[in-house]
Amino acid sequence: MAKGYRYFEAIEKHAGALGVGIAIMVSLGGLAEITPLFMRAHEVSAEAGVKPYDPLRLAGKDIYVREGCYLCHTQMIRALRAETQRYGHYSVSEESVYDRPHQWGSKRTGPDLARVGGKYSDTWQQLHLMDPRAVVVESNMPGYPWLATEAIDAEDIKARMRVLRTLGDPYSESDIAAATQAVEGKTAMDALIAYLQGLGVANVAQADAPADAPSAPANAGAP
Repeated sequence: MAKGYRYFEAIEKHAGALGVGIAIMVSLGGLAEITPLFMRAHEVSAEAGVKPYDPLRLAGKDIYVREGCYLCHTQMIRALRAETQRYGHYSVSEESVYDRPHQWGSKRTGPDLARVGGKYSDTWQQLHLMDPRAVVVESNMPGYPWLATEAIDAEDIKARMRVLRTLGDPYSESDIAAATQAVEGKTAMDALIAYLQGLGVANVAQADAPADAPSAPANAGAP
């Protein structure tokens, strides 16, 4: 026993050897925890019937990211009773297969938007984006009136779709070609609203998608 302890004593008295030993053990432990997660990530696929973003919603998603909406809104309903009662079913990874980057997040200044699709009408969403306090007096969200006049570049959207196809999104040539007509005459406001209205609806299996809700009254809570 004493003879065996000499080896431990030698390591403890030599900081370099101790550091190397700690690094090796931490690396092995980290690999044991992280490797299965990476393997699982490649196995996640979209639910049956869920397709990648159509051109207009794809443009809206990029505008959502560009304008920093993710800084105040999450798209991750946690498996906690308080959250599921307020927002609906907790989020699962299959819903975010086509999100690059994903929009889960952990900080909320405004409410979670994972299931906001269909909760408010298109008209309400437009009014809210133009002037949030016109529909929610206590809102501290800024307005985005310039989106109403910003045109969408169809060629840019087609280029994005081609890049996403190289990453695994199942866009066909006909899907990409149809982008020109899909965004013709549409504004950034139209695209962002289309994106919001698809959250919790277009990215989940139809059987699980929430039913369309009636238009919210003017004093309703808001994102």
